Amino acid sequence: MRARTDSDTQDDIHDGPKAETTGTTGTTGRTEAADAAEPADTDDDTDEEHGTEDARRARWTAIGTGALLTLAGLAASLLRLTGSAPAFVPAAYALGAAVCALAALLGSRGRTRRALWLLIAGVMVMAIGDQAD
Repeated sequence: MRARTDSDTQDDIHDGPKAETTGTTGTTGRTEAADAAEPADTDDDTDEEHGTEDARRARWTAIGTGALLTLAGLAASLLRLTGSAPAFVPAAYALGAAVCALAALLGSRGRTRRALWLLIAGVMVMAIGDQAD
């Protein structure tokens, strides 16, 4: 969106009736119809702010963290399965590991925000299994 500043309104005053009849706005020579047809400002600076290097780093972080948490959950599930823990405990670890594996898969496809939330959910499921132990 374009907002008019004080200097823009002063230009319209100085142009006088000619500006009103031709439809120009100030010294730019653009008509109001052209301004209305112009699309709203897009966030072009988001590419500059978050470059491809940041996206690549986020993908690798999601993949690595998901794989590490998957292995940790599976190892804990196998250790609790051989012990005298209730059946709920190894199942919670295995389910948390499966959620973290899904997060690693989504992270590899570039869905890093969803992968982050799935990693948090997977760790929470594993924590519930740990509390039940």
